[in-house]
Amino acid sequence: MSSKKPVGKKEVETEKGDAVFLDTELRPSRWDDYIGQKSIKDNLKILLKAAAERGTPAEHILFYGPPGLGKTTLAHLIAKETGRQMKITSGPAIEKVGDLASILTNLSAGDIIFIDEIHRLNKTIEEVLYPAMESGTLDIIIGKGPSARTLQLELPPFTLVAATTRVAMISSPLRSRFSGGVFHMEFYTPKEIEEIVKRSARILGVETTSKAQEAIAKRSRFTPRTANYFLKRARDFAQVGKRTLDEGAVEESLNMLGIDEVGLNPSDRKLLQTIAEKFNGGPVGLGTIAAALSEEEATIEEFNEPYLIQMGFLERTPRGRTVTEAGYKHLGLKVPKNLQEKLL
Repeated sequence: MSSKKPVGKKEVETEKGDAVFLDTELRPSRWDDYIGQKSIKDNLKILLKAAAERGTPAEHILFYGPPGLGKTTLAHLIAKETGRQMKITSGPAIEKVGDLASILTNLSAGDIIFIDEIHRLNKTIEEVLYPAMESGTLDIIIGKGPSARTLQLELPPFTLVAATTRVAMISSPLRSRFSGGVFHMEFYTPKEIEEIVKRSARILGVETTSKAQEAIAKRSRFTPRTANYFLKRARDFAQVGKRTLDEGAVEESLNMLGIDEVGLNPSDRKLLQTIAEKFNGGPVGLGTIAAALSEEEATIEEFNEPYLIQMGFLERTPRGRTVTEAGYKHLGLKVPKNLQEKLL
């Protein structure tokens, strides 16, 4: 493959554009292409190899962690490495017991079923799933009242691979049935993100510099999905401007999106500024912050706060949220003299 290509030229052309096919193309299709999560990969390789040697399907597996870290990609890799068919669904899509029964009864021996956001299954469906996972049987109640009867169906051996961003919302009985392992997806290191950006740029057919890859990695919030999103937007900027995708193009394109040098977006900075300026740096309760920003509490708690806390810009204290010294400095504001008292 030539090292020089016009910015924006993809290796595989599609008729419907990036929105349909590009994310799938960037997804690794081999273990060697999957960067990061070494401990999980090593455990999965042993689990899958042992199951293959016994001639049995792998045991049920659960992945949990923040969005964009590769849970779905690992599920696809398991299917490809084992050569099994994979049926894909999600927790919200399974509304009735009949929906689950339809999926399970159409499985062949050794198939893999992948349920994304499994924490959103309702409790009735969970209880039907227990015996299916544990003993390979599906209990269905036919009819109502005195004439109701239970029909027990034997299921072929299968592997359930599930993913969730809210593992605490999964009931203990369901969580305990993932006998193959419950794996926590870790955030990536900047070097790992750089390798992912380098690989994605090669697939996109875009020539980038090492400085450009580093600039994207610094702003990626340690998340591959975010890094790939930034790479695609920087590619668009460079393509329209008829220029090389270098560090300058990355910085200009991400500045247009409001992404600063450490990956904070406008809503992150507004959150910090609101606490620092309107509430004297805190402590202040989540409900009050949400009202001041006209934002949902869940959005602040699940989207903004984790990264701000991870970067050391925000702290949760017993009395509420408080901006840290690093947070003040990042905003270019003067650090209050009584800051340490607020953090206690």
